Amino acid sequence: MPAPNKRGGRTIQRSKYHCVSQKCNLGLVIFSLITAPTVFDGGDSATYRDTDISMIRAELFCKAYGGTTAVDDLSFSVNSGEVLGLVGRNGAGKTTTLKSITGIIPVSSGKLCVDDFEVTANPIEVKQRSAYVPDDPQLFNDLSVEQHLLFSAGVYGISDPHQQIDQLLETFELTDKRHTAASGLSRGMKQKLAISCALLQRPSALLLDEPMTGLDPQGIRNLKKTIQEQAKSGTAIIISSHLLAMVEDICSHVMILETGKRKFFGPIGELKKKFGGDKASEVQTLEEIYFATMDMMPSAETTNDVAVPGN
Repeated sequence: MPAPNKRGGRTIQRSKYHCVSQKCNLGLVIFSLITAPTVFDGGDSATYRDTDISMIRAELFCKAYGGTTAVDDLSFSVNSGEVLGLVGRNGAGKTTTLKSITGIIPVSSGKLCVDDFEVTANPIEVKQRSAYVPDDPQLFNDLSVEQHLLFSAGVYGISDPHQQIDQLLETFELTDKRHTAASGLSRGMKQKLAISCALLQRPSALLLDEPMTGLDPQGIRNLKKTIQEQAKSGTAIIISSHLLAMVEDICSHVMILETGKRKFFGPIGELKKKFGGDKASEVQTLEEIYFATMDMMPSAETTNDVAVPGN
């Protein structure tokens, strides 16, 4: 057994599952990234977080694939307790941004930080504090729902995860699928399982890429409630979605991307005030404002200096 690590006054024992995960195939590594946990510095409750802390920060972040720039000089910040809706056309750079924040793909230039840990310099610390659920999560076909959750708990040293697992299974209506293999789950149930794995550790930074895909109406309602509860407890959340009504409903902030450039970043109320009309009768939905901004705004904001409300 490897020697335990000490972090923030708390001993973290590397389990045998963690050691195995470092040597196994890519699918397992990606799964461990999806379910990366939070490490708390003192105290056992996830509810004690300073909501003035900038938990996720991008400074002039760029990502290029060969000669193609996917994200160009992107800057923004998400405080604890804020929910940022990331919107834009297909290929705007949303998924690239989320994957780069968690360290799944490398940064070309600029800086990405989670809880003041820079992704390139401190990849393990970032993964320990963040959870990422992709739009098409890859699960292990032969593992049951419960085994996925127990495996995730074992990787990150949760000694007694059963109560948390029971709560997550109930929340996402998976209790009766507890012993069902992933290969026997519907698309929506697989999504619920991946989200449950991500929430098991109550991450400080939660990144969701099209999380409503495949969910039934009750599942959508439960996930929206869970996101709001996570934000209330102090989690910084980014949701990439084309469902603008959902973004408007649960997000405190919005960022619009177009061909890798930021067209708008700020509170949803500020976006409505700026582009939603001057009269009360002219107030529009986020969907209407989004399409208006695509015509009204230049190709990118003229500055990359982010003025984060409250900072």
